This record gives sequence, structure tokens and C-alpha cells, in this order.
Amino acid sequence: MKFIDTHHDQWHTITGEDGPMVTLTPAPYSLLTFTQWHAIRAQWPDHMPVGVSFGNDGEIETLKDDLPRLSIVALHFPKWVDGRAYSQARILRSRYRFTGEVRATGEVLVDMMPLLKRTGFDAVVLRADQDRAAAERTLTFFAAGHYQGDVEDNHPAFARS
Repeated sequence: MKFIDTHHDQWHTITGEDGPMVTLTPAPYSLLTFTQWHAIRAQWPDHMPVGVSFGNDGEIETLKDDLPRLSIVALHFPKWVDGRAYSQARILRSRYRFTGEVRATGEVLVDMMPLLKRTGFDAVVLRADQDRAAAERTLTFFAAGHYQGDVEDNHPAFARS
């Protein structure tokens, strides 16, 4: 799991004084809102890295045709008790075989790390008051594995070889 330091992250959002900009000029490592991406995707150069920040209230299926062009999908947790982004990540990995980065943003807490990993997230931006060392430790708590399947192996423990 990669822990993102927002001060040293190569991905950047494109915003203006009043929020996300509507008129965009393609630039490498742009992390666009879903609306921004749909406004400019036809003009976006194929070779230029781009990502989409996607709200957890959206239907992730709307991104399926764009996934080959995306390097990153950032899924947002508006509250730590709202787990819809877990399902979105699992769908990206299991159904659509998305191989780019799936990043968790928003109210991301240390306690969420094992489930984030199991559902397909490979990068996180922890909430400011969370400790990275503690988050890294939680990823080692279940070294023997889980009974249920996950995105890496969908089979339960008894059906694994």
C-alpha cells in the first residue's frame, strides 16, 4: 500500500477560485473531477497521464469505457462510516480489471487499512490526524490471511489450493 504525501504528490487537481475549472488545458498528471474529464476527454492526448477523482455516490460503471485511458481513479470517503467506495474499488479491480492506481481519499482512517487493501485500493491519503506508522502496522495484523475471498483471490479459504 502506498501512502500519499499530498505535499509531494505528482498528481494535481485543477481548480479555480470557485471550485473545479470547467475550461482546461491538458497537462500531465492531472487529477480531474468526473465532470471535468467528460468535458475534455475527447481532446485529451492518449499518451498523457490523467486520473479521475470519483465521488462515492456515482455509478462506477460510467467510467468503464474510459478506464484504459486512466492512470488513477481516486475514490472518496466523505465519512469513514460510508463504505460505498469499497464497492467501487472492488468493481474496478474484479469486474473491469483496472490495473491503474486506485486511491482512497477523504476521511481515511488507520482502522480502514486492511479492508482498503482487500477491496483493491493500492494508495491512500490518510486524514491529517492519522498516523502513517500505525496504518502500516494494521496491514500486518492478518498475515495468515482471511477466510473470505478478496480482489486478489476471490475464493474462500477452504477452496484455495
